[in-house]
Parts: sequence; structure tokens; C-alpha cells
Amino acid sequence: MFQAVGHIFRLAHASFVMAREGVFSNVDAAMLPPPARAPLALAKLIARRRTTGGTGSRLTRAMARLGPSYVKLGQFLATRPDIVGMNSARELEALQDRMPPFPRDEAVKVIERSFDKKLADIYATFSEPVAAASIAQVHKATVSDNAGTREVAVKVLRPGIERRFARDLSDMFFAARLAERWSAEAQRLRFIGVVETLARTVRMEMDFRLEAAAASEFGENVAKDNDFRVPNVDWNLTAKDVLTLEWIDGVPLSDIAALERGGFDREKLGRIVIQSFLTHAVRDGLFHADMHQGNLFVDREGRLVAVDFGIMGRLGPKERRFLAEILFGFITRNYQRVAEVHFEAGYVPSSQRVADFAQAIRAIGEPIHSRKADEISMAKLLTLLFEITALFEMKTRTELVMLQKTMVVVEGVARSLDPRLDMWKTAEPVIGEWIKEKLGPAGIIQEAGRGVANLGKIAFQLPDLLDRAEAVARRISDEHFIFDSERAQKQAPPAGETWKWLAPWAIATLLAVALMLR
Repeated sequence: MFQAVGHIFRLAHASFVMAREGVFSNVDAAMLPPPARAPLALAKLIARRRTTGGTGSRLTRAMARLGPSYVKLGQFLATRPDIVGMNSARELEALQDRMPPFPRDEAVKVIERSFDKKLADIYATFSEPVAAASIAQVHKATVSDNAGTREVAVKVLRPGIERRFARDLSDMFFAARLAERWSAEAQRLRFIGVVETLARTVRMEMDFRLEAAAASEFGENVAKDNDFRVPNVDWNLTAKDVLTLEWIDGVPLSDIAALERGGFDREKLGRIVIQSFLTHAVRDGLFHADMHQGNLFVDREGRLVAVDFGIMGRLGPKERRFLAEILFGFITRNYQRVAEVHFEAGYVPSSQRVADFAQAIRAIGEPIHSRKADEISMAKLLTLLFEITALFEMKTRTELVMLQKTMVVVEGVARSLDPRLDMWKTAEPVIGEWIKEKLGPAGIIQEAGRGVANLGKIAFQLPDLLDRAEAVARRISDEHFIFDSERAQKQAPPAGETWKWLAPWAIATLLAVALMLR
């Protein structure tokens, strides 16, 4: 009970801050249940009279006032336009994860505690903070060892941040559970799932060993790519609270003037941004989910270099095929196939009609194809697609929403480099090649091979599974689940007879499972 009181008190404070900033000023009371109308009227009463900007900018100011946890929540909600609306999501993108730096001495204490060494024994030089965010800050340092002297970026966890996030996330879970209990719309949007995803993301961001692992895996995936690379991880100088990476000397994509002074081909960079992202998503199933200009640099060789791997997105084989077929279907205007893919993936309930869904998708695709190439937006297409799917009872897929929002950011970066970029023409080589490789004859053979491999695994495990089934059958026949034990003993067949009856069904079931795994 005391814990609930704490949740309510802190959430009330957060609600007051939001109300004061005017977050609820444009909410229509008629859209709310009667019990919520009185609190809404009070919120409007205490709102600042000179609040400027839309709901999104007001929400941005409120999140910034509420501290690091709410800044992260705001950034995450920017990936969920289905919850806050497209306009608010766009304004939340401006919510910068920038906090005042903590003193260098505190960073030194964290490093020395993590490695149980003096700073001088770890880094030859160690600068003042060069960037600070809600979870960590970055220092520039040098390392001298047998391999020579090299510059590194050192990311240090903000002291006490784990305790603060744990408390605030607990409050958010409490609010999400209440919302889903009382609102069917909250259940459809999966408020609890939103907080769970945020909590999982934050937990991973606060363990730099996991970020290092993500950077390492990402680096292996792109090792043979000519236009994209990832800084190397220094595993010897990485711990839970400290991450050491190769220092990147490059031009940030946010500095257009510097790119032009350096003679970089902006049109080519725009293509690399889009094609790299799509390649990572559909080829590897692992993509950088925070791909804004501040996290992207161009090195001296003209390669795109990504940094900050705290937020990564993953797509399973089904989601990757789903994405590729949808984009390819829109590129080729095969709306029937786009609709079928949704049903095959199980995203749209079978109670809906494929033809009706295809008709709705055509309403999205045709207006886009009637526009000029530089006006076509894949991100907007996916946004409209998710709006349509809500009408057909498709539940929110967190991984797809993260992908869609990342595409919004990536597309914005590419457009800032080349405003006339043709999105379809740029995407088609990546998507078309993947479709050809995975869904063509070679892909079908590979899929069949995987099916045979799965059958082989099940066949290898079959004797053990059958032994277990026999043991269960004997146990069932030995135990008296019927109250009349004498009658049960007369009616129950011997263990061997029971097994003879059960074995064919067990084998048939296992074979059915094997066929489904193909």
C-alpha cells in the first residue's frame, strides 16, 4: 500500500508539471470517460496562459523538466506516433538527451572502481567531458600499450542513475497497468508493453558491456561493407559502467557546411544512409535505432561511421521478410501481395478479409505513386500503413514501430543531405536483391534445407521424446485419478497397452510439428 501511495504521489507531481506546461490544453473532454473530465478541467485551469507551441512542444518542455527518465520516455514516445500522434511525435524528436555534465573527478572514481586501478594505469590522458546525456557522459582519452598510442572515446555511467531510473520506471509500470485495466484503447496500444520496452532498453543502455556487444556484433555484420563502418571496441577497457571505443575523427552529418568544405558528395551520402539502414534491417536483422545526424560521421575515406549503440533494433526472419515484401509490393504496386503478407505473418486477424485490406492499402499506395520522386516518403507510407492496420484490428508490433520511426529519422537525415532524393529508386536495389536472394530459386532451396535440418533435429531428439512420453504414460496409468480405485484398476489397460495406444498419436504429433517448422 505504501508503495502505491509513493507511485500516486510521484505520478501526481508529473501530472502537475505536464498540466502546468499545457500538455492537456487541447484535449477534448468529450473524448474521455466522465470520471476523467473533472481532472482534465483542473489541468486546463492550472496551465500556463502564455504557453506557446503545439502539444508536442509542451510535452517536450514537461519531459525536460521531469528529468532523465522522462526525457528517455519522451524520446521513446517519439517512436510511437500511434500513441501520441504524428505531430507530437515529430516535436518530441527535438527532445535532446543533453544534461549538465558531472565532475571529471566523479568519472575518475567510477573508472577506478570498475577496473580496481588508478586512472594513470589505465589511460595516458583523460579529458574533461566532451558530451553529457541522461545516462552517461563521454571523455576523450589516449591509451598507450604494446600496440602503440591511440585515441579513444570513454563513456562513463552517471553516478546514481540506476536507482533514479528504477524508481521512475516503477511509477510508469503502475500507471500503465491502471490504464490497461480501464481502457480498451490502452490495451490495444499495449501501454504495459511500451514501458517494458523502455525498461529493457534502459537496462541495456546502463550496462555498457551489452552496448559493447551490440557494437561488436554490428561491426561484424558490416565488416565487408565498403561504405559503412563501426568503431572498434576496446574490450580490455570496458566494464559495466565504462565503455571504451575507438575515437572517430570525422565530420558529423549535421554539419552541412563542413561536409561541403570537405568536398564530400552529399547525394552519395544520402544514398548510403538509406541503403545502409535497409541493408542492416533486412539482411542482418540488426539495425541502429538512433541513427540521427549526431550519431553519424563521415571519415576521411568517405565512409559513413555510426556511434552510440545503446539503442539497437532487431527483426526476426519473419519480420524481415514482412518488411521486404511490403516495401517491394509498394514499389511494384502489388497491393494484393502486401495484404497477403500481413495475413501470412498473422498480424491481421483471419476474421478480416484480404480483399478489403488490399483495397485499403491501395488507398495508401496510389497517391504516393502519383507524386514526384523527391516527394515520396517511405516513412510516411509506413505511418499511414499502421494507421490503416488499426482499422483491421492489427495489434501494435513494437519492433515494427521502432523500425518505422527509425526510418523517419533516417529519411530525414538523407533528405537533409539530398532534398531531391528518390526514395524508391534508392531502396529498390537493396530490397529487390534481398527478394531475389531469399524468395527466388536459391532462397527456396535454402529454406528447404533449413526445413530438412529442423526435421533432422527433431528426428535426432525423437527417441528421447518418445522415452519421456512413455514415462508420462506409465505415470498416468499408475496414478488413480478416478475416485473408484478398484474400478479404475479394472478399466485401466496395462502400461504396455497404454503405450501402444499413445505411441502413434505421439509420433503423428511430432511429425506435424516438424512439418510446421519447415
